[in-house]
Amino acid sequence: MSNHLSKFLKSASLLSVLVIALAGCGNKPAPTPAPNANAGNKPAETTAASGSLEQIKKAGKIRVGLMGTYAPYNFLNDKHEVDGFDADVAKAVAKRLGVQVEFITGEFSGLIEGLQKDKYDALVSQVTITDDRKKTMDFSTPYVKNAVNVIVKSDNTTIQKLEDFKGKKIGVGLGTNDEKYLRDTAMPKVGSFEIATYNDVITSLKDLNVGRIDATINNVFAIKPLVEKNQFKIKAVGDPIKEDFAGIALRKNNPELLDAINKALAEMKTDGTFKEIFQKWFGVDPNF
Repeated sequence: MSNHLSKFLKSASLLSVLVIALAGCGNKPAPTPAPNANAGNKPAETTAASGSLEQIKKAGKIRVGLMGTYAPYNFLNDKHEVDGFDADVAKAVAKRLGVQVEFITGEFSGLIEGLQKDKYDALVSQVTITDDRKKTMDFSTPYVKNAVNVIVKSDNTTIQKLEDFKGKKIGVGLGTNDEKYLRDTAMPKVGSFEIATYNDVITSLKDLNVGRIDATINNVFAIKPLVEKNQFKIKAVGDPIKEDFAGIALRKNNPELLDAINKALAEMKTDGTFKEIFQKWFGVDPNF
C-alpha cells in the first residue's frame, strides 16, 4: 500500500492527491459497533434459554413462585419471610443446584400463567400433577401426597360426604385442582351445587366459620394451623374424597433443569433431608 501511494505522489499533482485522500476517507468503513467488534475473531456466544439450568447457575439463583398464604406449605412468617414445607423443599433443591432461591409470591390462579410468561423458573406451591397440566408444563417427581377431605362447621349434621353437596354452596380455591375436581367430577356425580371460589384459604375458612358457605374441600394438613390460630369452629368429615400428588412445575422442554431437580429430590430422600423437612412441618414421616 505504501509503495503504491509513493508512485501516486511522484506522478500526480497535489490536487489529485487531495482528491484521492478525500475519496479514501469517504470510502473508509464505519467503526463496527462494540457488541460485534470481535465477531470475526471468535464464534458468537449462544444465549442460554430463559429459565434453563445454565442461565439459573449463571444468575446464581432460581426464581420460585408460590402463594405465600398456604401454611404450613408456604406462608410469610413473623419476619415477613417466605417459610413452610414448600419453601424448605425449594431451598434444599436450590442448594443442590448450587444456587440461592428468590421467592416470588402470588395468588395461585396466576402462578401457572406467570410460569409461562417467565416470571418464575419453577413453581413449588402444591401444584397438583394432572394430565391436563402436563400438556403445558413439566413436573418433577412427586414430593408430597395430599389427601383432600370435606370440611364443614363443627355443628353441621347435614353434610357428611361428597354426595351431600347437592343444592349446597361449596367453597374452593380459584384455579386449583380441587376446583376442577368439583366441577368435572363431583358435580356430575352428585348433582348441581353452587361453587364459590377464593384466592386464599383463610378467606374460605372464615366464610365457612360464619356460615356464608356450607362446606369446602381441602388438605387437613393445610388448614390445621389456620384453624388453631383463628379458633375456627370447623371439622373434617368422612374419608378423604381424593388423593393427589404435587410436584415442582417447570416450563416445558427444559430437560437439563428437570433432571437436575429430580436428582436433587432423590438425594434428599436418600440422605434424610426430605424426612427431616416433612417431620418439621407435619410431625410425621413422609406419607409415600
